[in-house]
Amino acid sequence: MTTDEQLDAWIDAHFDEQVQFLQALIRVPTDTPPGNNAPHAERTAELLHGLGLDAKKYPVPEAEVRAVGLQSITNLLVCRHYGPGKTILLNAHGDVVPPGEGWTHDPYGGEIENGHIYGRASAVSKCDFSTYAFAVRALEAVAKPVRGCVELLFTYDEEFGGEVGPAWLLQHQIIHPDLMIAAGFSYQVITAHNGCLQMEVTVHGRQAHAAIPDSGVDALQATVHILNALYAQNTLYQQVHSAVAGITHPYLNVGMIEGGTNTNVIPGRVTFKLDRRMIPEENPAQVEASLRQIIADAAAQKPGITVNVKRILLAKALQPLPGNQPLVAAIQKHGRIVFGEDIPALGTPLYTDVRLFCEMGIPGVIYGAGPRTVLESHAKRADERLALEDLRRATKVIARTLNELLK
Repeated sequence: MTTDEQLDAWIDAHFDEQVQFLQALIRVPTDTPPGNNAPHAERTAELLHGLGLDAKKYPVPEAEVRAVGLQSITNLLVCRHYGPGKTILLNAHGDVVPPGEGWTHDPYGGEIENGHIYGRASAVSKCDFSTYAFAVRALEAVAKPVRGCVELLFTYDEEFGGEVGPAWLLQHQIIHPDLMIAAGFSYQVITAHNGCLQMEVTVHGRQAHAAIPDSGVDALQATVHILNALYAQNTLYQQVHSAVAGITHPYLNVGMIEGGTNTNVIPGRVTFKLDRRMIPEENPAQVEASLRQIIADAAAQKPGITVNVKRILLAKALQPLPGNQPLVAAIQKHGRIVFGEDIPALGTPLYTDVRLFCEMGIPGVIYGAGPRTVLESHAKRADERLALEDLRRATKVIARTLNELLK
């Protein structure tokens, strides 16, 4: 047997243990918001220790965590030094959106049915805590590397932009790898992704009794006017096209809205939150300035209305660095063997933490365990799931890739 075949065999022999590890991770909630995620890090560190992978804990000061809207964050870093050579970092995030409604399985049960494991973060991306940890275990058991270093980084703020996860660790010079791979899906290696701008817009009018509406200024009617202007702009975005395969056009979504005090009261304040996805070719500063102008112009058409606009998140697009080619080539090579099909290099309309590494000059790609599309995974929807065979095969691809890159 070749070394790669031995890696595959080791993963097959330990796959039940790997699935149990993932189930244990799913069973500790990490809803973000509210983002009280330190308890999951403690449990993960305990589980990793049981695998012979000791993690160093990096708790972020409470004030910094609160400043980004979360409650508690402890980042975990496992360092495996083998000898002189490059450092390859594998990063997955454990934070998830709350489960929401419509589940037919326990969102924190890790239940298995028809070859799939169900639960919030089963596909995005506690699964890759498992992928990466067991790939490293296989590497050390079979290939016994004597060059380079592998780091496992597990963070908990990707949903909020990564500022107290990877960004915090990079700023404090705790990590600075030569190459990195971040959690993703199995049937493509992602080399570029959209940026994301999120803003909170508060529309102020004047509250009044519904029996005498002319004594007030209706903030909700003004909000509808502003939203119509934004949605009209969203239609125009469809005429703008990205040259990156896998990415289509910019788009805008309003995901939250609240306001008013009672049914019989003219609302004096309404707040909504918008999400603007930016293709790699766009300039974030220009995008934000344009949105602010659209909102201001629409509000100016409504007498008595004032508007406050606050930026919540600015995640820049991932622009591929030339140095990512060894990662892309190795993943495509081994993915073709393990999955029996070509693994294309594409862009994705999602945004991720990888951009933070690339902004620091560290080449990175996105690859891990998952289906062909986000829709298939049910990520951020009810009954999120992962095919166990995708988990098994992605682990083999990562183990083979690490073995090749560290030689």
